[in-house]
Amino acid sequence: MQTFLFYDIETTGLNKAFDQVIQFAAIRTDLEFNELERNELKITLNRDVIPSAYATITHRLTLAEIAQGCSELEAMQKIHGWLNYPGTISLGYNTLGFDDEFLRFSFYRNLLPPYSHQFANQCGRADIYPLAIMYYLFKPAQLSWPKINGKTSLKLEQLNKANQLAPGRAHHAMVDVEATLALAKRLASEPSMWNYLLGFFNKQIDQQRLHALEHNEGLMIDGLFGEECAYQAPVLHLGAHRHYKNQLLWLRLDHAKLSKTDFDTIPQTTWVQNKKLGEPSFILPFKSRFTQHLTAERLALTEANKQWLNHHPELLDAIKEYYAEYQYPVFPQTDSSARLYLNGFWTREEQQWCQRFHTTESSHQKAKLLDQITNPSLQQLALRILGRHYPDSLSMSHQQQFSDYIKTIYFPKTGKHALIDYQGKKHMTVPDVLQDITQLREENTLDTQQIALLEELKAYLQQQLNTP
Repeated sequence: MQTFLFYDIETTGLNKAFDQVIQFAAIRTDLEFNELERNELKITLNRDVIPSAYATITHRLTLAEIAQGCSELEAMQKIHGWLNYPGTISLGYNTLGFDDEFLRFSFYRNLLPPYSHQFANQCGRADIYPLAIMYYLFKPAQLSWPKINGKTSLKLEQLNKANQLAPGRAHHAMVDVEATLALAKRLASEPSMWNYLLGFFNKQIDQQRLHALEHNEGLMIDGLFGEECAYQAPVLHLGAHRHYKNQLLWLRLDHAKLSKTDFDTIPQTTWVQNKKLGEPSFILPFKSRFTQHLTAERLALTEANKQWLNHHPELLDAIKEYYAEYQYPVFPQTDSSARLYLNGFWTREEQQWCQRFHTTESSHQKAKLLDQITNPSLQQLALRILGRHYPDSLSMSHQQQFSDYIKTIYFPKTGKHALIDYQGKKHMTVPDVLQDITQLREENTLDTQQIALLEELKAYLQQQLNTP
């Protein structure tokens, strides 16, 4: 039986590799939205995580509150089980834009299969946010659309207020889950559109729709374009990427600089969007019934750029070649916790070792497994799990390794010595957070609860600096 698992997370910050989940909530329903079960977790703070001041005043969870929760290791084992329960479609509001990838890194960091919930055991994923965009554009009567400073807001918090979806404080995981579930019910009351849109999250259906496009032209719908572009852009399919699995390349046809392109300016004068099958962006046929939100100027620019491409086939080929071969920069010093996309899939033997690590009950027996794995990243991830949760189980040399790792986080010699993720972004440092706290206090826009939260965070960080 297939079920929906509506979920939401609250985190210590935005960095998927170095921050952590501190609150998780989920409601499982059948496909008619009848509730089957609900789960909620608070998760204790890992010592190697430095919380963001901005995240702290957003989720409003005190350190004392989350200290009553379970460990990250225990939480991720439970969450992984919920998302991987056979037939589960996991979804939320902008989950594919943030939550899903955050959990992927959390699973990886805790030696759990990071991708299985996407395909195994008839499981899959969806996202209510891109559906909301489609209803806003093509079925606006389904909801009240809030305006903030004259602009439509598609933030869940504002949609909740405008449509009275669920009571409670925004950025509380269970409140946001209840609001998302209520929103889904409202959208699904137009069943033909609801079912059509869910098809975009099915790889086979998505591929069939793309193959049916005339002249490889479509209308891409994506929140990244913003309200000023009506969340959409005319695009031309350039083909598949040669290095990134399952990524298709789409050239934006209403880009003002496109017709200025020559062989030396492709990166500066073209806009190409990568898309994976079964994930947003959504691609619609370039038909008048869908292009109604494009201005006459954008339609004219699109037509002019198509004519320009027809007259410059050699440049179109060069554009295709450039983006098909383009690869993101690789940072060799990427920290082990951030190497999910760099190390490739685990071998069968490595997967079996990870399973053995989890099923071994004694922490001291887990520690002995460290010498039985040759993959240095997996060994380091396992050592950090033990260092966070079972430090006494580590040998003296392994304790020293974990201690050196903690010192790198709290006392980097220089910025060059800070840990970096796969995008080259540095691990948050204590001076960074203290500076943010000072700046937020000077802005005088905080309420008394937020001020108290920042003071608690400041005291915690100072305590960590003084902890051996």
